[in-house]
Amino acid sequence: MVNSPATAPLGATRHRVRLRAPVAAVCCGVLLAGPVLAGAVAPAVAAVPAAAQEGTQHEESGRGTLVSAEKLYTLAGPEAAAAELRTAGFGDDTVRHGVVAYRLIYRTVDAKGHPTTASGLFAVPLGTGTRLRAVSFAHGTGSHKDDSPSMRRAVFHSAPVIAHAAAGAAAVAPDYLGLGKGPGLHPWMDIASETTASLDMLRAARAFAPRTGHILDREVLVTGFSQGASAALGLGRALEAGQDRWFRLGALAPVSGAYDFGGAELPALVAGRLDPKSSAVYAAYTLVAFNRLHPIYERPAEVFRGTYAQTVEELFDGAHTGLELMQGIPDSLDALLTDHGLALLTHPTGALAAALRTTDAVCTDWTPRAPVRLYMATGDEQATTENTEHCRAALARRGPDVPVVDLGEVDHKESRHLGSNVAATTAIVKWFGELRRR
Repeated sequence: MVNSPATAPLGATRHRVRLRAPVAAVCCGVLLAGPVLAGAVAPAVAAVPAAAQEGTQHEESGRGTLVSAEKLYTLAGPEAAAAELRTAGFGDDTVRHGVVAYRLIYRTVDAKGHPTTASGLFAVPLGTGTRLRAVSFAHGTGSHKDDSPSMRRAVFHSAPVIAHAAAGAAAVAPDYLGLGKGPGLHPWMDIASETTASLDMLRAARAFAPRTGHILDREVLVTGFSQGASAALGLGRALEAGQDRWFRLGALAPVSGAYDFGGAELPALVAGRLDPKSSAVYAAYTLVAFNRLHPIYERPAEVFRGTYAQTVEELFDGAHTGLELMQGIPDSLDALLTDHGLALLTHPTGALAAALRTTDAVCTDWTPRAPVRLYMATGDEQATTENTEHCRAALARRGPDVPVVDLGEVDHKESRHLGSNVAATTAIVKWFGELRRR
């Protein structure tokens, strides 16, 4: 679920690159730690003048306005890009170009609609034409602020972004609210704010792209993994609803999502059909994060047992590492939750039930017109494949049948869930490449 920042995050200081060995722990959407860049070698890019953003920002609130941009690193050729992907454990057979990566900071709104800022990773290929089609990638679950694409390189969160850019696309990846350089706490699984953060990151990328010598086409190819799969569906829904004057949805490829979080994921978690440790972490994150936006308990002791009532909420403050998170949460739901806490997840009521209805609407309340493929891996130990089955069925009731791509036995670091992201990245890069050539 979270990346443990074993060294400093990416920055603009001139330091020698050094990699540290990964921590052998896996949970909930990402590796807990991996090779981490201790410094970056590229200079910052100055804040972009307002004139460069003409026509790209939301007229009423300034949403999508680019605040600043920082060059993080350059992968000077295909060989360097391939090595970056291999370091992260991803395939390199779709690499065609070198890549330049930037961190963008932009204006958006928080989960309550108030103005805030967020950050994200923007990567462009070297040696291509001026016009590029954008690929938006939404990453998997994280809780530390560095568990985000723009903060660390050659790791699980950033590798899909580099893969799409190295294949010739302009790759755009929001860090989400409260992660990366964004202020405040992360509103996990809040589809509305994931959508606004994703859409506004696209707007900021369009404003900045001319500074890299590129122009972004109208059609956006959208993908995302785990938590990001729902975020991708939210962005696709917003694009097809015309929420941006420029961008349009070109295709949609979510991977291993919890699309039916209340109707499939939580029941599988409570029933013990998923990995116990991951389930305990997800249960804690669900109660803590949802309670921040939709109050479902007054005191942590109502839902968490013993000393966990004093410690669990703090673990999700954006400052605790993945290793600290794993060490601070027990290995089972019975050890973590009170009877009331378990009952809330088993039979959600009140504010939690209402919030889950919104979260679970990503497949049920719209009909995609663009091509859609749902990617999954049988035996996923973290996101039950019933999520994908329910999403496909819901979409089919409103429109054409959506293909489901079973990626097979694709374990990565002994995790089928993580492996689905690795395998799907290669498959989606190839599919998006075919669509770009049409």
